[in-house]
Amino acid sequence: MSEIQRKGQNEYEEKVLALNGMDKEILDQVRFDEISETRPISLKPVKDQVIVITGASSGIGLATARIAAKKGAKVVLAARNEDALKDLVNELERKGHSAVYVKADVGREEDVKKIAETAIKQFGRFDTWVNNAGVTIFGYAMEVSIDDMKRLFDTNYWGVVYGSRVAVNHFQERGVPGALINVGSLFGDRGTLIQSTYAPSKFAVHGWTESLRMELEKEKVPVSVTLIHPGRIDTPYNEHARSYFDKQPVHKGMVYPPEAVAEAILFAAEHPKRNIYIGSQARALKLIGTNLPRLTDKLMERYFPQTQYANRPSNRPEESNLFKAGYGMHERGTNIGWKRNSSFYVKATKYPVITGFLVVGLSALAWVAAKRKK
Repeated sequence: MSEIQRKGQNEYEEKVLALNGMDKEILDQVRFDEISETRPISLKPVKDQVIVITGASSGIGLATARIAAKKGAKVVLAARNEDALKDLVNELERKGHSAVYVKADVGREEDVKKIAETAIKQFGRFDTWVNNAGVTIFGYAMEVSIDDMKRLFDTNYWGVVYGSRVAVNHFQERGVPGALINVGSLFGDRGTLIQSTYAPSKFAVHGWTESLRMELEKEKVPVSVTLIHPGRIDTPYNEHARSYFDKQPVHKGMVYPPEAVAEAILFAAEHPKRNIYIGSQARALKLIGTNLPRLTDKLMERYFPQTQYANRPSNRPEESNLFKAGYGMHERGTNIGWKRNSSFYVKATKYPVITGFLVVGLSALAWVAAKRKK
């Protein structure tokens, strides 16, 4: 062990001991080189994979399906909108890609099992499972009905649990490393107003993902478990939402393209990653919310409500996708504001060494420029 590693280990031990009063003998059993961001699991290139994607008929799922197929992956596409899935499979097959669809409601365990069965029947296996399907409700916590809340959790939380269990069981049975990728949210790291039913469902997804990851690592099960933390993404999410407001739900401000999330998902399919944040806003909200919770409360109370609806009539409740399929084959939504072309934060995650050199180089240039001004 080098002097730098030894120093790092000592500092780590001191912090843990100070915070938790742990017996030093416990830490002595953990090697410093084992404490890293990722597990040493070897995953196939995307072009050689069979990838299952839930919520594939629109938004992030649709973008991920198209990009994965273009890269050469065989894709298994699941959603409730069968017409959209048929159109998507036809589109991909016309371009020479391999794809199959499954009409499925991820809130039903038997439907999720059917997705896995279809993948195995069609392609003999799957290598990556992406739990992406999700719904939302725009409405205050005390106004949203319990039935609507339960339905949202069926999709957002239980759908992830069912998918995770099916995927892990498959990887264990095959004895081959695989990737499980769960799509969370910036509101899974920090609560919010108005989407106060959606946020706790994503908190649950985050907690499930972290707990499952630890159990699999403890039992040495070779599954890479990644949690995706999207910021505000320009998808039809707002048009599909169940709204309790007179005005139409939207994202206002800076929004990121669904392709940025797809890029992160497909990177995680090849490279074991613990977390990937889509956009600096997602990472910043977590950091500020953790370190300055009271200030974050006040800022969100003051500025967030008006960024979540537009000055036009809201869709009717029966038009939402909470209890039935929403319209499909649209990647983008009707959101308002600065629509980014990509996420620098995702690029930085993919190329940390290059990013580090760029940061150092820019810092050096700034230092030289400052010196010349003096």
